[in-house]
Amino acid sequence: MSKNNNQILQQRKGIILAGGSGTRLSPVTRGVCKQLLPIYDKPMIYYPLSVIMLSGVRQIAIITTPEDRESFTRLLGDGSQWGLSFEYLVQDRPEGLAHAYILAEEFLDGSPSIMALGDNIFFGPGLTTLLLEYNNVQSGAVIFGYQVNDPKRFGVIEFDQSGHVKSIEEKPQHPKSNYAITGLYMMDASAPSRAKKVKPSQRGELEITCLLNTYLEEQNLFLQKFNRGFAWLDTGTHESMLDASNFVRTIQTQQGFIVGSPEEVAFRHGWISEKDLHASIENQIKSEYGKNLLKIVPGS
Repeated sequence: MSKNNNQILQQRKGIILAGGSGTRLSPVTRGVCKQLLPIYDKPMIYYPLSVIMLSGVRQIAIITTPEDRESFTRLLGDGSQWGLSFEYLVQDRPEGLAHAYILAEEFLDGSPSIMALGDNIFFGPGLTTLLLEYNNVQSGAVIFGYQVNDPKRFGVIEFDQSGHVKSIEEKPQHPKSNYAITGLYMMDASAPSRAKKVKPSQRGELEITCLLNTYLEEQNLFLQKFNRGFAWLDTGTHESMLDASNFVRTIQTQQGFIVGSPEEVAFRHGWISEKDLHASIENQIKSEYGKNLLKIVPGS
């Protein structure tokens, strides 16, 4: 995969998939969307949002359900408070992860993309550098693999003898490795047209693995492994939500870092000023999150 920067690059855009019914978290999700639930001190969607921001992307489409769109708009606004631009897209019913690229086709307008699932948390050394490195890639697709103990729950990667990706299988009964595909994908401009050719699976959805396999067949799919010391948390169950909250609390209280803060990423990138940061802190100063933001103010 070429990472040559000596070309005119089409600016990458972001997608956050925050739809779905959240049935595994019922009855909690009967009244509120899963991605609006708290993971320790902030809404779940802040975490994938901050990852997309770390990659340098500022134009982001948020895909949600008709009934939850207003709640997301009330929480996130138009993104300008973080130097971003949000567009809200409605998915009437769950139709699979690959369907997100069809919904976002007009928004992408020929741009490559980075998509994060709204219930995934990523944390580890060198994440920003890694994402920025791949941000200029214009051809092919990049997936991020992570070693797990229960691969049956995920899309699983099979490797050939040389260690290259041989196949990808969605939730296999007999996994061919313990490497799962995380909920973070970088794809070129052809993703929407490829997604339109994907046929629904037995459960009636357009599977992301089928979309990725079109790149694999052309030898244009690339794997980046998240190695030891990196954390990937899929917060789709009550247990994993609790684990994620405890993880974030531990990092923030013991190391003093803020995990998943759009204000911090925007400030570090220079998208908002110190004055903007102070204004955000003042609006949230009574909360633990607002107090934590004080740590990133210069000279504090």
